[in-house]
Amino acid sequence: MIDPGIANLPQTRDPQSQATLTIDVIADLVCPWCYLGKRRLDDALDAVRGPSLVNWYPFQLNPDMPADGVPLDEYLASRFGKPETVQPGLENLTEKGRADNVDFRFDRIERVPNTLDAHRLLQFAEHQRADVSSLAEDLMRRFFSAGQDISDRDVLVEAGTQHGLSPADILLTLDDDKSRQIVISQEAQVRKGGVTGVPDFLVNKRLFVTGAQSTEILVNVFDRAMFGEESELPVSEIVH
Repeated sequence: MIDPGIANLPQTRDPQSQATLTIDVIADLVCPWCYLGKRRLDDALDAVRGPSLVNWYPFQLNPDMPADGVPLDEYLASRFGKPETVQPGLENLTEKGRADNVDFRFDRIERVPNTLDAHRLLQFAEHQRADVSSLAEDLMRRFFSAGQDISDRDVLVEAGTQHGLSPADILLTLDDDKSRQIVISQEAQVRKGGVTGVPDFLVNKRLFVTGAQSTEILVNVFDRAMFGEESELPVSEIVH
């Protein structure tokens, strides 16, 4: 059963028609499974070829992360133990990434950053009606493929500018404590709704998908969300 707190996540844009898929994505930008899940979500939405609305909600895997982050090897050791224990997991993620056209380059990552400001950038992008999903993709690519520090303001300004945001407005947002409090409040609401790990996808405020599920599973969930568990409606051009 979906927790009422999750099912009632606030709408961030105008209500859409009944034929529109609405996906609430809960993710962190330094979560490799979130990157895989985002790519699979994109593939699923492309497969159904119908109108969709994707909203992003913040979740920090490491809310107590120091502002300047921590070295990757130190972080992995604290979370998973010895290098010989960690390496097979990184290799498995790299292999899974190739299957979804995600280029994981863990060898390029020096530090694991605090992601609060990156989430604030996404929130600002949504307020400006920019393509938040595209920006989120860019930030994850910068971290996982290019090894960039996505807590660095120069990196955030560069990313935001490439997605149509004003550099001056980005800096004003990151200097504004109100922006910080909004994102912290959004994350607190998500956690209150019962979310403890990411990625998660709430489809049409009805079906809650946990983890980086396959494209096929997501398409099936879209079908159920649109037509119901026992719908006798034929498969449409929008959902199949």
